Parts: sequence; structure tokens; C-alpha cells
Amino acid sequence: MLRLTVPRVGLALAGALLLAYAFVVAPGAWRATADAPAATASVPAGGVFPPAGRAFFGVMTDKGPYDLTDTDRFAAAARRAPQLMLFGASWASAAFDRSLFDRIAERGMMPMLGWEPWDHTVDEAARRTGLPARRVDRIRATQPDFRLDRIATGDFDGYLRSWADGVRSLGYPVAIRFAHEMNGDWYPWCERANGNRRGDYVRAWRHVHDVFTAAGATNVTWVWSPNARWDKTTAGLGGLYPGDDYVDWVGVTGYYGTGAFTKTYWSFDQIFGPTIAEIRGVTGKPLVVTETGASDVDARKARWIRETFDSLPRYRNLIGLVWFEVDKEQDWRIADSPAAADAFAESVATDRYDLTWSPAMTPRTGPDG
Repeated sequence: MLRLTVPRVGLALAGALLLAYAFVVAPGAWRATADAPAATASVPAGGVFPPAGRAFFGVMTDKGPYDLTDTDRFAAAARRAPQLMLFGASWASAAFDRSLFDRIAERGMMPMLGWEPWDHTVDEAARRTGLPARRVDRIRATQPDFRLDRIATGDFDGYLRSWADGVRSLGYPVAIRFAHEMNGDWYPWCERANGNRRGDYVRAWRHVHDVFTAAGATNVTWVWSPNARWDKTTAGLGGLYPGDDYVDWVGVTGYYGTGAFTKTYWSFDQIFGPTIAEIRGVTGKPLVVTETGASDVDARKARWIRETFDSLPRYRNLIGLVWFEVDKEQDWRIADSPAAADAFAESVATDRYDLTWSPAMTPRTGPDG
């Protein structure tokens, strides 16, 4: 997850104005341009998100809600507005900031916070050394201050409550993807790193969830999101799922054009299928591809995008996909590739993605009826 470094903006609207926007102004409106028309779906202010038979697509950019320029470029390339934005926050430095959530919501996108219990500057410093990738992984994953047992035993409760109170005050739904890719070994919250022990992840997750529940922050959609498995660095999911009482959406992260998926062509089904099958062995909760992208190192980016969107409806209760619109390690963006942009735009032009989000909507947590 990328650090957001642009200076924070002021609070965009007071709470009353936000509510007025949500219930009076057409929800989900996007600043339309000739290249990026606003979504035209007629969806009531209330209802379930996404509605039955529909799926959303979302975006993560380098600067997220701090600067929406890249989001506008992505919407122009997709020729349809995204309905969700994922952005990250590191526990070592990020205090709750309502303006970030409001900026996203005002643009017709459900906010999804990638909440990361670590010091992201350790990762940044390790990357600057030029060491091999696996050495960097070990360095950034070794952060004893953020061991899972410290979270589970309450050492961070003051911090957790400050966020819970802030999220509750929003008054509209937000998703929190807490401590993602826990089945790897490259983050301090992975059980196979940082001195963590088996069972620590579930205990930490449940504790964080319980603190939010006790604070009345019931407007959170909790997103549990492992990484797609491809080699020995990604473990199985046994013992890592917190349970249906503690999870609302399940997610999965994976990319074409990185790691093992560079030597030959790997389809979405090949990259994600085995892990989705494993997830479905433990829960039937709504599924979101919480982070994905394709590089164009072999000139197959557009093909991969088309085949991916063709595959998505075949997966039971798959309700959304978040595109990683960032140039990091590889250039995953569609906005800088006319062929990829066309493939993406044609894929989301179907009725399946013809929807909008508003703060009055309730996130889907059950089967797609």
C-alpha cells in the first residue's frame, strides 16, 4: 500500500452540507467532462450497494483523496465513474481525518480504508537501499512495535477508539480493509513474520472489531483480504479467517505481470481461482477483488482486462473490483494506455456496472438475490 504524502486539505463540507448532498443532490454525481460522462444509472438514494445483479468497480491511486487528479484521469479512461475508492493509512502516523472520507463520498464513491498497523517509512527506507525484493520484505516486516499480540492485548486501544469515534461520526457507510495480505510474510501483521504466532491474527482482528462495536461505529463494512497464492511465500488461509460474525466482505489481491505471473500468460482464473475456491471453503460472504492490475510487459494488458471482466460474473457473489491505478514497480494504469483504456471502458459499459453509490445506501452483506 502506498503512503499518501500530499498535504492534507481542509474539511470540504460541514456535516450538514454533506447530508444535504446525500439526500437532496443526485447521489453519486461525478463532475462530468466530455471524456468522462457521469454515470447515468437511475438508482434511489437508499437501497443496497451494489444492487442485486450488479457489481461496482473502484480505484486506488497514488495520492488518493489528497489529490483527485489521477481519479479524474481514470474515470475519463474508463468512460464511467468508479463507485468506490480505496486509500491507505499507516498506524504510525495517520490520525483520523474526516475530510478524506468526505472528499471521496462527495464524488459518489464509497470510501474503503486500507488500514495498516505498521510504520510505512521503514518500507520506504528499505526500498531505497536497492536490496533484493525479498530482503526488503524481511526488513519491512520486522517491526516489533506492531506485533499482533500488542494489538490484541489493548496496547493500541486509545488509537483505535479515536478512529472508531471518527468513523462513527461520519454517519454514512465506509469499508475498512484491515491488515490485508495476512497470508504472506512481507508485512508486520503476517503471522509468519515479526515474531507473531499462530492465532494472533484472528485475535487482533476480533479485538479491533470489538473496539469499534463498543464505540458504536456500526457503519463499518469489515473487509478481510488475503493475497492470491502462487508460491511458498503465500500460505494457506487455514486459521486466518476471523469468522462471519467479524467480517462483512471478503477480498483478494493479485496482479498479472509481477511475481510468478511474469514468465507466461496467466489469466484471472489462473491467478485468482484457487484462492477464491479456498475462500469459498470458509465463507460465502460477498467477494471483492480489492486490488488488481495488469502490466503491459508482454503487450497483453488489454487482453487480460477483457478476459478478467468476462470471468468475474462466473464467481458466486462477486460484487466488485478495485483497480490499482498506480505506476509502482510496473505501470498498472489504464489512463496511460489507449488499448487498456478501451478494454476497460468497453468492459464496464455493460448493465452490470451501471450503478451509483450514495451515502444513504446499505452495503450488501448477504447473497446476491
